[in-house]
Amino acid sequence: MSRKACLSLLCAASAVLAAVLLPTGTPLSQQVHQALQQVFVTNFPDLQRIEGEVSVRGPIRQAAQVAIKDIVVPPVGPKDTQRLIQAGTLATDGFSQIVLSLSGQIKGEVVRPGSVGAILVPEEDLIQRAFDEKGEMQFSLEVVASSVSGASPYFASNQPRFRIGFPRYRVLLYNTSAKAVSVNLYAYLTN
Repeated sequence: MSRKACLSLLCAASAVLAAVLLPTGTPLSQQVHQALQQVFVTNFPDLQRIEGEVSVRGPIRQAAQVAIKDIVVPPVGPKDTQRLIQAGTLATDGFSQIVLSLSGQIKGEVVRPGSVGAILVPEEDLIQRAFDEKGEMQFSLEVVASSVSGASPYFASNQPRFRIGFPRYRVLLYNTSAKAVSVNLYAYLTN
């Protein structure tokens, strides 16, 4: 092979090698500059330092359903706070919202239609004192089934959603129809 052919072959190989190895596109320094964001690092004091193994076992609970079932509620109005039927306490700590559902069955034949409801009053000392002494329902949550009549022995409420503001609520039930009813209250707690 002649010297001229060797030199031509070497130049061609160098051009191909340069085309393959030389970078193309936006220089890396410009790409990094475009992606840079300001970052603040906070070092927590020694009190909050975590040492050792940290793990979460099982799924993290995001919701829970609580049911209060088969409570017999005789006729009593919602304004008659001394006679409202106590149905227990509902713990809501750790959740931010609640959906309330009320259903039930009439015990006997209804001669006067009415409504059945549940009122949730926060279990806090001052709020309970206002309720016990003056019948005031501060920060209460309420669900009502307004279609209690003789047309059907069964009734159900709509499903209102509320923001939870307290860790515990006292559940009180009322019934404005003329007959006793059996009530189920469902509370779906979510975040």
